[in-house]
Amino acid sequence: MTTSPPPPPSPSSSPRSLLDHLRGHHIGTYGLLILAVLLFLVFSVVLPDTFPTRDNVSSILSNQSIPAILALGATIPIATGKFDLSMGYGLGLAHVMVLQLIVNTGWPWPAACLTVVLGGALVGVLNGVIVEYVRIDSFIATLGTGSMMYAATGWITDGSRIVPGPDGLPASFTGLYDSRFLGLPLPAYYVIALAAGLWVVLERLPLGRYLYVIGSSRRTADIIGIPSHRYSVYAFAGSGLVTGLAGVLLAAQQQTGNPSVGLDYLLPAFVGALLGSTTIKPGRVNALGTVVAVAVLAIGLAGIGQLGADFWATPLFNGATLLIAVGLAGYSARRRLRTP
Repeated sequence: MTTSPPPPPSPSSSPRSLLDHLRGHHIGTYGLLILAVLLFLVFSVVLPDTFPTRDNVSSILSNQSIPAILALGATIPIATGKFDLSMGYGLGLAHVMVLQLIVNTGWPWPAACLTVVLGGALVGVLNGVIVEYVRIDSFIATLGTGSMMYAATGWITDGSRIVPGPDGLPASFTGLYDSRFLGLPLPAYYVIALAAGLWVVLERLPLGRYLYVIGSSRRTADIIGIPSHRYSVYAFAGSGLVTGLAGVLLAAQQQTGNPSVGLDYLLPAFVGALLGSTTIKPGRVNALGTVVAVAVLAIGLAGIGQLGADFWATPLFNGATLLIAVGLAGYSARRRLRTP
């Protein structure tokens, strides 16, 4: 009696195939983080006297705190498959309103900041209601409300800057941006705290899972009983709340109310959010990935700036990175769907 030899192992189960799978998985998961480290090392070698210094690192962390916060806010509606294009306009209105209440109305700065943050959340609710219940596409709806916010900014300022008096702004208010803790600028801790909180919400709480299901398949969410309209409104409210927080920080940084500030932050925010969806959790937006993506952008911009690039290099870098981010995000999402 003879026995047939065992079948050869399938290619998918061979050690080499497994090694290739693990290598591809780790590159997809941590590739952007590795790129951030490599960029820092390259610029440190090219610019050894200015780039790998404590002052430069501190400057990067401080200057990129507002784009990072805004990018984290953008991830919330993107998780549901929607986009909030009003964030740039909302940032401009929020920072103007803070200074208007403090300088021209005489409010205590904590009350002014709280009012603006809550106002941002209400604007987010309005965006969500228009998108979900009036059924206007999120691009069109938030672009429309953003334009209205820009008009409100111009009306409040009458097209001119809000400049504090001779005594300036309260030191405790400007300290929200200027202060340091354990050698690092305070805004860096805001980013860390917001990223940690958003990670908990999206990865560990039912709310986050609901948002991801809605973004993955609205029909599936409705079938399993998730109230899609309500949770989408929550997502826009979260985006508006974070925009209000960023506006407060921008007011503490600028210390003058500039009606034209805000839109410059919109593109970097979406670049960070979309590029972040290609790392840590490839195929979906996530808080940690967004922070890594913002770090890549910050290091790249700081490096080319110190190399003496012209003023147009920044929008060129952001625009090109956005196209790459959208392409990589789509590829990561398709690859995630194909992976068993």
